[in-house]
Amino acid sequence: MRLAWPFKTHVGNGRDEEADRSSRGDARPDFLCVGAQKAGTSWLYRQCEPHGDFWMPPLKELHYFNKLTKAKRANPPRCRDERDIHFLESVSRLSARPYIDMENYARLFAHKGSRLSGDITPTYSMLNDEIIEQIVSYFPNLKVIFLARDPVERAWSQLSMGVRLGRISRFDATDPDAVIQRLLQPSVLSLSYPSKIVARWRRYVHPDLFRLLFFRRSREDSH
Repeated sequence: MRLAWPFKTHVGNGRDEEADRSSRGDARPDFLCVGAQKAGTSWLYRQCEPHGDFWMPPLKELHYFNKLTKAKRANPPRCRDERDIHFLESVSRLSARPYIDMENYARLFAHKGSRLSGDITPTYSMLNDEIIEQIVSYFPNLKVIFLARDPVERAWSQLSMGVRLGRISRFDATDPDAVIQRLLQPSVLSLSYPSKIVARWRRYVHPDLFRLLFFRRSREDSH
């Protein structure tokens, strides 16, 4: 994976350093990956999660800004040390609040210490302008990543996943009417206009802090 930004590499790993970093107000995400769904976001998490310069949350998708962390989890969260346990407990407390708490959301990332960390939640692509502006205003140096994929391939992959998980009823893929009916479902349609999604985020994110990457190129860069 190639990152164009001058990310600082990890220096040291002591708990004193982590506590000092948190006390300086550095408990915050370094980046958000806001989509697209079925465009390589799981691949991105798998690249960052074991990397020595990153400390990634034990949940790949936090869904904090679109579902206040109440989203059902397809996979169990990672839980390998005290930081993971503390993170999951903090997320649970946040989910009990019926409003967005930016300060305590930022504190979720105190565990990163001097490493980099971020929130990879594809459905953040559907956030409205008000919430996007609120996020960018609170985190003015936040880097935002959008992974794009051929719209037809992306939509078909989403449909296939929906059928596999039982979220979309099975249909005859050779029947054009049945395919169109599924493609017009709000859950699919709302994620199928990458140019509109990118334009909405770019209205608020500084050009130097926004990156548009392509699914196929990202996969090739890993080899």
